[in-house]
Amino acid sequence: MIETNVSRHHQTFLQVIHSYYQLTKPRIIPLLLITTAGSMWIAAEGQVDPLLLLVTLTGGTLAAASAQTINCVYDRDIDYDMERTRHRPLPSGKVQPRDALIFAIALAIMSFTLLAVFANLLAACLSFSGIVFYILIYTHWLKRHSTQNIVIGGAAGAIPALVGWAAVTGTLSWAAWLIFAIVFLWTPPHFWALALMIRDDYAKVGIPMLPVIEGNMVTVQQIWYYTLTTVAATLLLVYPLHASGFIYGAIAICLGGLFIRKSWRLLQNPDERTVARELFLYSISYMMLLCLGMVIDSLPITHSLMSMVISKLHFIS
Repeated sequence: MIETNVSRHHQTFLQVIHSYYQLTKPRIIPLLLITTAGSMWIAAEGQVDPLLLLVTLTGGTLAAASAQTINCVYDRDIDYDMERTRHRPLPSGKVQPRDALIFAIALAIMSFTLLAVFANLLAACLSFSGIVFYILIYTHWLKRHSTQNIVIGGAAGAIPALVGWAAVTGTLSWAAWLIFAIVFLWTPPHFWALALMIRDDYAKVGIPMLPVIEGNMVTVQQIWYYTLTTVAATLLLVYPLHASGFIYGAIAICLGGLFIRKSWRLLQNPDERTVARELFLYSISYMMLLCLGMVIDSLPITHSLMSMVISKLHFIS
């Protein structure tokens, strides 16, 4: 039983709203939504229905918020022991576990209903499966028992890309699964860089993160391998799948080159937390800009401009 000195009854209504908002870990959600949007734009060939986009992103937000809230309920014991998480709503006593669980279930129901009614059943089921996978496979099973927690658990964070594609087409193509794979492969470098920064916190509460169990050198080697594989996977959208074109390819190469450079620097300095932090922060920008590249490349105006440029080049030659 966790004792706290904070009482719900001492909060104003706005403070209560803010506490429930914090339960959803809102800083994580935009990254999930950008992968959903990138997938939708490619699937729709640059012409996404605005209403469908709004519904899908709202449904995805609710699903992610539900999963994160249940995660907070499950992890409230270790959150209390870690300095950086001790002031979250549950360990601080601002929200009670039962209330948080009811809140999470309501969010999940709203997400499924919204996607099933206004998008399609496949998108709704995929989104719900993401919640189940995150809670049962990652939070309950892997997080506290395996150094591969981030690797396998990364599938939950990659599911929004499938949701976006399914919302547009009602099916899943090879391109959808490739975008899923890109996010899946990107997850270990992203989270292991964070784990290098706060390994002492993880060690304190017994979470078997790779840096804690295997050490920094093994971790940065794994980050290096996953970074190379991620960058290579991003280019498969251009060839052989032809799901994206030259603009996306150029963006992917530039972003990937910098990702590899920062990962290589960490490989040379495995104990430097400032270098790990630099990679962690860049990995966020990398995924957001990569998905933005997908969107830009898919737009009809981009295709028109590229066709015009190619025509002029042919005329000059």
